[in-house]
Amino acid sequence: MLDRLHAMIAKSRKGEPCALVSVCSAHPDVLRASLNWAERGDRPLIIETTSNQVNQEGGYTGTTPAQFATEITELADRLGVARERLILGGDHLGPQVWRGEGAAQAMEKARVLVRAYVAAGYEKIHLDCSQGCAGDGEPLSDALIAERSAELAVACEQASDEAGTPPPVYIIGTEVPVPGGATVQSEPAGSNTDQPEDTITATTPAAAHLTLQAHQEAFEAVGLSGVLARIVGLVVQPGVEFAPLHVHHLPMDRDPGLRSVAQSWSSLVLEAHSTDYQHPAAFHRLAELGFGFQKVGPALTFAMRQALYALDTALGFIGREIGLFATMENLMLAHPGYWQGHYAVEDRLARHFGLSDRVRYYWAQEPAQRAVHALRDRVQSTPLPEPLLLQVFDERVLERAEQLSGGLDQRLIDASIELALDPYDLSGAVQGRIAG
Repeated sequence: MLDRLHAMIAKSRKGEPCALVSVCSAHPDVLRASLNWAERGDRPLIIETTSNQVNQEGGYTGTTPAQFATEITELADRLGVARERLILGGDHLGPQVWRGEGAAQAMEKARVLVRAYVAAGYEKIHLDCSQGCAGDGEPLSDALIAERSAELAVACEQASDEAGTPPPVYIIGTEVPVPGGATVQSEPAGSNTDQPEDTITATTPAAAHLTLQAHQEAFEAVGLSGVLARIVGLVVQPGVEFAPLHVHHLPMDRDPGLRSVAQSWSSLVLEAHSTDYQHPAAFHRLAELGFGFQKVGPALTFAMRQALYALDTALGFIGREIGLFATMENLMLAHPGYWQGHYAVEDRLARHFGLSDRVRYYWAQEPAQRAVHALRDRVQSTPLPEPLLLQVFDERVLERAEQLSGGLDQRLIDASIELALDPYDLSGAVQGRIAG
């Protein structure tokens, strides 16, 4: 299933601006919409889960790697999506979930984690040991990050041999953005959100070279010199990021000079994280700069949440709302662990509408599930004429929904998610159709 991944890498290394989108989400609506979008457009699709979403203990989704792999392939089969276009990836696999423990204990759990991912058939493994454990100094050195990544690679190779699965490809990097966006306190409501584009510093070529050198030495030290050719992605910072209420957009005229670093290895391209919410032209520019892997996650659950809140607002105009906003607010206040440290306690705006979309951690909880089911049932039984829907949905969402199948609720949710995915299609077909 990696043929199209390797084809992209070959084209990118020849200078052709091409890239694969990597959907980093475990939400069923996002997965359904993304799979259908890929199938209709004959696109390959990487679907990735993070170590805090899916791990041997269940993660916040309550799902193990083996369970998720089974669920996503069964979903693809039900939707009529060709399995060969689907690539499963593990994102931020390392000791992060257990970083409150000492390095020895956290790394042992990380080894169990990556073995579970590989045994489940995940083919793209992001080794991320960039965050320290209890007792580590900060920041970690390139050498220590690479040493720990090599330890995890050994565990992956062993798991592949034991399970009889094809050996995975690897993504490495030491300048790895924090999962889910910048962990800064939210801006006060009404503040100027037009932030300077140059506030996010791109990785320097010198730093990228040092990262590659450290990993080469670490992999060779544990007897994995033959695996170096399967390191196909280097996570570096191109200058994109999003905070709770603003986006740091890619400086379109800046070239950080990182493509040449990737070219110094036999089969390497660059990987960009936190590309959510960028202007559509940024994705082609990233591909020109050598970013063959472009990751998106919170923007898709943000779009899904927009659709759900919009449907409830539409019902509210005719006195039939469910009160989804209040349900989610009560849930987040009762269980603040997923947003504390990201938003101020009094910042209700950021809790619900922040670009890091911390509300996504709550959709799997029972009160949220009940409210969403009630909302969708009510939409299905309530006439919602187009003039009413135009009060709460962009016209493009309604136009896309007309092209999709399913009930009105599903079509509007899927259309919202698809429009967030469209800019990642670098063929130009989608952008041209929308512009026309």
